[in-house]
Amino acid sequence: MRDIEAYIISRFNSSYIGDDAALIGNICYSVDTFFEDVHFKRSWMNMTQIGRKAMLVNLSDAIAMNAKPLYALVALSLPKDIKISEIEELSDSLVKCAKEFGCEIIGGDTISADKLTISITIISKSDYPLLRKGLKEGDVLAFTGSLGTSKRDLERLFAGESIEANSKFYEPVLRQEFIERSREYLRAGMDISDGLYCDTNKLLDINNIGLELSCDVAEDVGSSGEEYEMLIGFDPANLPQLEQIARQTDTPLTTFGVVQKNIFRFLCKPHHFKS
Repeated sequence: MRDIEAYIISRFNSSYIGDDAALIGNICYSVDTFFEDVHFKRSWMNMTQIGRKAMLVNLSDAIAMNAKPLYALVALSLPKDIKISEIEELSDSLVKCAKEFGCEIIGGDTISADKLTISITIISKSDYPLLRKGLKEGDVLAFTGSLGTSKRDLERLFAGESIEANSKFYEPVLRQEFIERSREYLRAGMDISDGLYCDTNKLLDINNIGLELSCDVAEDVGSSGEEYEMLIGFDPANLPQLEQIARQTDTPLTTFGVVQKNIFRFLCKPHHFKS
């Protein structure tokens, strides 16, 4: 099946496309949309949780670029049955989460719609951006955190079960301190939003290179989307420094492959659009 998202992106002829955010000078621009019945159900999450996750998944792009979030533009489509108290809860959550990362909401738009949609544009600044390009043969690939729980908890919600209040499906963990402190030791990186399998393929594609696995990557780990952990590539000589920073920042770090000149790709099904 054709990857519709990749096809749409290919229709826009811009040299700024390719990373987690568009880097122009030292300013990064990124946008993501959080859509009811696609990314969440209102029966699963309260307005505070919805607002917080919507902001976190957008801030993740800035964090992945080693950029400091400065401003946010928020566009809301609000269902007609939404209550004023729910609007207040949602907006308070968006503002609070943004402030935690030094980000100010400076405007946006609102419309009436059948479902709740939150679209956020983040404007951030980086003097030492982390890009997707730059991998070299022999580099090591690794990911932060523990992968698989987001998909597991999503499946539980679909089954009508409850999940823990601190589940990463509700509240992704952004690795801002780890990326800031480890940037000088990294060659390339991106956040894991579409699953380790798919995002590793994107990283390999943009660098026109392959991979030799150093350990098995189970399907429940590799295909779990919306993790918002970091996928990073680096010179193996820098592994001791990165492991030290990982310990100091309480960031689990797992190496899983070595960059090679081959055509290796994970089997990965596009999930943004389904036929």
